[in-house]
Amino acid sequence: MIKPSPSARLPRLLSVRDVADRFGVSSKTVSRWIQRGHLHVHRLGRQIRIAEEDAVTFIAAHRQ
Repeated sequence: MIKPSPSARLPRLLSVRDVADRFGVSSKTVSRWIQRGHLHVHRLGRQIRIAEEDAVTFIAAHRQ
């Protein structure tokens, strides 16, 4: 069994719906961002998750 080091911090992973709700867009919009390669995803079996830090960075970079 591998133990993470005390300083290792796991990212908080959000669902597509979580990202959509947080930023006031539809799930379809978030899915488009993923398909276009704007958001990096983590696949856990059939589930898709987005690191909270990646979502915040993306939104900050694309704010108008």
